[in-house]
Amino acid sequence: MDWPHDPDGEEGSEGRRKYGQAIIAKKIDEDEDFPLNKAEFVEEFGDDPIRIDYERVVSLGEVFENVEGEEYDDFVEFHKAVGKGMREAGYWFYEGAEQFVKGKGA
Repeated sequence: MDWPHDPDGEEGSEGRRKYGQAIIAKKIDEDEDFPLNKAEFVEEFGDDPIRIDYERVVSLGEVFENVEGEEYDDFVEFHKAVGKGMREAGYWFYEGAEQFVKGKGA
């Protein structure tokens, strides 16, 4: 896929390689974006590249195919939903991530 920008370039990662949720979180303004509507967020950023690990880049839209909920009242609720969706989809590459998918509060 042709990305609108390089996820590791200056626009995507501010000169340093960043992964997954860190890139998604930078698209949010905590003071202005909540409550946040999932459909509107995906419409605006769905084609943006999200580096999952050192080998794999997917679109934000692909990540959100696994994120539950339609609207998030605050950043914490949003962050938890995104994290859970990423773990369930196998987008967390560290050992032991699966233990948080079924755990309470994930």
